[in-house]
Amino acid sequence: MGDFVFNLKHVLVVSLAMNMCLIWKISYVEEIVANKWSSWEQKLGLCFNGEKHKDHDTILATTSSAAAAPFVRESAAVINLDHGDPTMYENFWKQNGKETTVVTSSWQHISYFSDIKNVCWFLEPGLMSAVTRLHKVVGNAVTEGRHIVVGTGSSQLYQAALYALSPHNASEPINVVSAAPFYSSYPLMTDYLKSGLHKWAGDANEFNKQEPYIELVTSPNNPDGSTRQDVVKRDKGILIHDLAYYWPQYTPILSPADYDIMLFTISKSTGHAGSRIGWALVKDREIARKMTTFIEINTIGVSKDSQIRAAKILEAISDSCDHANEKDAETFFDYSYKLMAERWKEIREAVSKTELFSLPDFQQETCSFSGRTFGQLPAFAWLKCEGEVEDCEGFLRKHKILTRGGKHFGASMKYVRVSMLSREKEFRLLTQRLPAIVS
Repeated sequence: MGDFVFNLKHVLVVSLAMNMCLIWKISYVEEIVANKWSSWEQKLGLCFNGEKHKDHDTILATTSSAAAAPFVRESAAVINLDHGDPTMYENFWKQNGKETTVVTSSWQHISYFSDIKNVCWFLEPGLMSAVTRLHKVVGNAVTEGRHIVVGTGSSQLYQAALYALSPHNASEPINVVSAAPFYSSYPLMTDYLKSGLHKWAGDANEFNKQEPYIELVTSPNNPDGSTRQDVVKRDKGILIHDLAYYWPQYTPILSPADYDIMLFTISKSTGHAGSRIGWALVKDREIARKMTTFIEINTIGVSKDSQIRAAKILEAISDSCDHANEKDAETFFDYSYKLMAERWKEIREAVSKTELFSLPDFQQETCSFSGRTFGQLPAFAWLKCEGEVEDCEGFLRKHKILTRGGKHFGASMKYVRVSMLSREKEFRLLTQRLPAIVS
């Protein structure tokens, strides 16, 4: 009997200890979750009406970096469509990973130099070949008689072009303009270094100075998707054409672009924004040399690993286009066009269910690459808040939709830019939430 009582006491003590450990563990886990939520809030800066939400179950930033975020109700999720992060292309490349896989040994690509005979001496020959071939396959740009300059994204190439085109002995910095609504980063990148070579001079439609100028022509335009031509049209002007979206999933290809300086990027053409590869097609050798010098001083070239990966991807796209009729598999441009067309159909249907918003219409044209007749399918929706709403960005933020307001693009605050390139989940939430918003 004594042994039984003794053993029972031990069992009770062990049971009590186990329960205390369980209670401590639950408290510890709750504290970790709370800290995680706090971290998410701080990173994304999610403030509504000046106060952070105290209910952690109501906050989720559905961005590309939030794939592992804790589960919350979809109706409470914050949809972050401020950036043009092209994650919608992930599914295609998952299905076609074998054709685009690159294996690099540790001894490869050690040297700074790629081809010292080339004006752009750090441009990998494989990337030069892939770029030239793809433009020829698609028919969206003239490459004959052009020098190719590779950059860390088209942003670096833009700065390199400004450096190359700006007079270095002028008493005043050259004016840089673009027709509003213009890409929101143009003013920031133009004036960021405060070099004294160039300065942002605003909307090209309002530029009336009899002075030298550089005009940026983005076509299709970011943010509104419109087809653009230069506006100022004066003798002292120099043009840079940003053609990041001149690809057949976004716009009908009408003819090969043929300009003095044309900027492209793999970020929007194939979706590989993280590789940070862009290229410029430059007619004048001296301008190409000066652009190369800028990049040489700025970053001593461009990552060879990224260039080789980009070349592999571009070659795979060209291969699929060349053999489109021989295989059952969709080409990249067929897949991405259908996805963009479906998304634009869905967002137009969502907007049509409410009188609060409107979207621009686009003229249909026949694409020389695909043979399809369609209107623009921009990478961004230029959404307008109708009626009494003056601050569309703030209005949508109250409904947990993060966008970029018109003021950043030199336009009215009644407009916002909404990314159309997000993952499927974010886009579905957007098309469900827009028609449910009540003024």
